[in-house]
Amino acid sequence: MTAIIATSPTSGHNQDVRRLWSVLTLQGLPVWQKRLIAVSTGALVGLAGYVTSISNASSYLSDDPKACINCHIMAPQYATWQHSSHARAATCNDCHVPHDSTLRKYAYKAKDGSRHAFMFTFRMEPQVITATQDSKEVIQQNCIRCHSTVVSEVAFGVHRDDRACADCHREVPHGRIHSLSSTPNAAVPPLEPAFPKQQGDRP
Repeated sequence: MTAIIATSPTSGHNQDVRRLWSVLTLQGLPVWQKRLIAVSTGALVGLAGYVTSISNASSYLSDDPKACINCHIMAPQYATWQHSSHARAATCNDCHVPHDSTLRKYAYKAKDGSRHAFMFTFRMEPQVITATQDSKEVIQQNCIRCHSTVVSEVAFGVHRDDRACADCHREVPHGRIHSLSSTPNAAVPPLEPAFPKQQGDRP
């Protein structure tokens, strides 16, 4: 007579846990491989922390316009915004990221910020910075969101659906010159040091 041995779900779960633990603890690998993996992991974690600190990455979670000049190529955009009427009522994020949901806002910031960081790191930024088509659509949505009262009162024949606000108001708020060298002496806030000064450092 064949004996049937029942396997409880708990025993199978315990085996999975033991298998996972053996992988995480690198069981079965030679000592030198374990040390190499530990050193490599530590180096990657340290490098990630260092890059996060010197890039002031946490500032990108805020709505502070100064975060946009962590990358110095945005100085002309910051300076022209700072001297515009929009500086009294709107930040960079009010115009340049979606506001229909918090999730989409931060997803868009992550996507756009990654593209900017990649281009700046590998010196791929153009001399004249212009908005991408995706960015133009977000800007248009935010123009309507903030100026809905004005938009609803204008004549339909003048403001057609196929015309973006920036087609007529193209100098708002950054002016007509967008070259990286257009505002070489702009009084933008100076970047703060990535690490606090130590006692005895030169000023």
